[in-house]
Amino acid sequence: MTGIKPTAARRCDDVRMHPLPHRYQVQARAGTEGVVRIGTPGAPDLATAPPPEFDGPGGCWSPETLLAAAVADCYTLAFRAVARASRLGWTAIDVSVTAELDRADCVTRFTRLVISPRVCVDEGVSERFAITVLEKAARSCLVTHSLLAESVLQPEVLTGCAALA
Repeated sequence: MTGIKPTAARRCDDVRMHPLPHRYQVQARAGTEGVVRIGTPGAPDLATAPPPEFDGPGGCWSPETLLAAAVADCYTLAFRAVARASRLGWTAIDVSVTAELDRADCVTRFTRLVISPRVCVDEGVSERFAITVLEKAARSCLVTHSLLAESVLQPEVLTGCAALA
């Protein structure tokens, strides 16, 4: 298990992207009961509701699962970029995130994010090299850097597989 910490020696301008600041627009629409519809320009709307832990119906995306999904998606995209730059030979990645909600300092908030990537690497790729790339991807995820929760990486490297089951 690896705690994720930003790299101190990293330059602030070494990421390829459009000039900052970026702005992301999202809308939420709801009535007095039922689902909340969230949307962003150019993408399909999503229906959300409270999770069962908050007496919601379940079977729907919730703010809590969307946050965990944002971490998994950001990590996956960061991994692609880092793997490409590092010339890591890989065929598939599966990223599971467990987001833990708890009380901390008298506030209910996310306290811990466990990021568990499983990556299939090409034959001959060293496990240590793959782990280094996985760790660098964790340090590159802007979503986890924006949250107070502790981030923990639990990577797994598989060799010679065609795809993850």
